[in-house]
Amino acid sequence: MMDTETNVDEKPRQGWFGKNLRRNFLAGLLVLVPVAIVIFVILWFFHTIDGILQPIIRLFFGRTITGLGFAITFVLIYLVGVLASNIVGRRIIQFGEWLVCKLPVLGQLYNAAKQAMSSISGLSRTKAAFREVVLIEYPRKGLRSIGFVTNEIIDSEGRKLTAVYLPTTPVPTSGWLILVTEDQLIRTDISVDTAMKMVISGGIASPPELGARVDGSQGS
Repeated sequence: MMDTETNVDEKPRQGWFGKNLRRNFLAGLLVLVPVAIVIFVILWFFHTIDGILQPIIRLFFGRTITGLGFAITFVLIYLVGVLASNIVGRRIIQFGEWLVCKLPVLGQLYNAAKQAMSSISGLSRTKAAFREVVLIEYPRKGLRSIGFVTNEIIDSEGRKLTAVYLPTTPVPTSGWLILVTEDQLIRTDISVDTAMKMVISGGIASPPELGARVDGSQGS
């Protein structure tokens, strides 16, 4: 009789222990996995940037100095920013950009990259910046992708086409440019910053509502 009572008491304890172990383990994962991802990205970025100047560092110092390439790169970026913030520096940079833009292919690549970075960083003062967040039926019927309206053009038949940039996850600096007609757009009321967070987080940082209908009809 006592053995039966003991077994009955042990089962709830084992169940509680298992649930508690699982809950605490998952809680630990929720904390450590994002931290590990951030650390991995930081280390990857550090080693990538640091490795760019290491051949030059070895040439001058005769050996590799870990971190020096990253430090030099950081200082160079800062100095270019300081240079671009004053009148004389802007003139010099504008002249250099003018020379680059005169080069075939490279000039177009430079302009496209500059406009994309300006739009994503929010520093753009021109109409090239992302204007609106929309949904596009892409890459196939029934699926929706987040897009950023960048421009509006008129085709040879007089139809208005909207240029939409479709970013990739989790790196929004790469993506596709598509031209769509008005009836292919599903407009939303979410901000560019919110949509960018959605793209970078893979949808984890999403608003509770998109403010758009995704049943095949255009949003209001």
